[in-house]
Amino acid sequence: MNLKKILKIAVAACLAFIVTTIPLLSAGCAGEPSNGDKVKVGFSICYTGVAAEKGRPMGDGILDCMKYVNEELNGVDGHQIEVIWRDNQYDAAKAGTIISELMNKGCLFFTTNSSKMMGASMEIANRAEFAGFSVFSAPALTHPPQHIYGQMPDYGDDWAAFVRYYVDNIWQGSGKPKMALHLLNNPTGYGVRDAARALADEMGIDIVAIEEHSATTISETESLTRIKSLNPDILYISSTPQPTSIIIKNAVELGMYPGITIACGHASLTSALIDLGGASAEGVYGVFPTVNWDDDVPAMAKMTEYCQNYHPDDYGNMDYITTWAEGLIVAEILRLSIENVGIDALTPQAVEEYGFKKLDNFDVGGLHGAVNYNPGDNRLSKSVRVFQIQNGEIMPISGWVEAPLIKYEDFEWFGK
Repeated sequence: MNLKKILKIAVAACLAFIVTTIPLLSAGCAGEPSNGDKVKVGFSICYTGVAAEKGRPMGDGILDCMKYVNEELNGVDGHQIEVIWRDNQYDAAKAGTIISELMNKGCLFFTTNSSKMMGASMEIANRAEFAGFSVFSAPALTHPPQHIYGQMPDYGDDWAAFVRYYVDNIWQGSGKPKMALHLLNNPTGYGVRDAARALADEMGIDIVAIEEHSATTISETESLTRIKSLNPDILYISSTPQPTSIIIKNAVELGMYPGITIACGHASLTSALIDLGGASAEGVYGVFPTVNWDDDVPAMAKMTEYCQNYHPDDYGNMDYITTWAEGLIVAEILRLSIENVGIDALTPQAVEEYGFKKLDNFDVGGLHGAVNYNPGDNRLSKSVRVFQIQNGEIMPISGWVEAPLIKYEDFEWFGK
């Protein structure tokens, strides 16, 4: 084993030890005002577990941004943000325990990276009126709108944006394009399933197959063989990088790709997919809700500085961008809350009403679309772009596409 691998194992072991042995700070309850000059925010992060290829850089991004806000900006209006975080290990049982713990520690609100982890947290949070937002979201989290918000467009929005791009720019045939869906068996996949059910006919797409896979799959040859027999024009994958890379490699082995179009949602489309998929991923399309690295936007320089200083292995991974933006939104929610009710009156309910619901065209330094709260729409930003993997790089091939609100709760089948 080389030195680099040994160091990575040592770092991972230390991180796991810290997460499981350092107690969370000072007790309280979700309805009490925050004490002193600090304001507490909880973070449930998928640092380890089967989705660590996404969770680790996302955890690095949010913690780096909190360091920036506290140390360079002197917190929010002079009040330090007390960061209380746990590693949920992409485990639904742990996520539920963590959300209760964060409330008991007096956090004013919380965030998590993952739609699956928010799905495991939202029943407790909604019942307690303890607001939170998920960096990556799915329709089931925000429909009907309650106390959970999506930082960016959800996986159903991804699918709708890609379908529109495909029909307008790629499809050369006659009649309806035939699409097969390969979906992670949790909200990451089900969000696409629900969007396709709601909009496929209207958008002129024929859904010929819906297959599911687990986060730990090691082969999807059997499911892809079924799909191949239906002769689809498009294979759309909504998953995380590891299973997505397996599906793409299996499609190459079966002679399906190149040939058909393969596209994926934003949970898959990151540098980890290129690392895992190698040459097989070349030409794959995807949707992502942020800018790319080195795009000329105001927040890029400071974010790059912190990434290269503290987590250089994350440079080039767009998941880090999502959570640097997350940190800026956390600070803005707190700023608005303090401005509207004062530091001594902060409660979770006040923060939702006078922080979350007062977001109005907040600019996350150009990293993704403007952040707004619109009554009835708990997605905080609503724009995505289409990308393609070209010469081993994730390259934007479209401008920003606004994702309109899909009122899933109006469909009788939704949630059943």
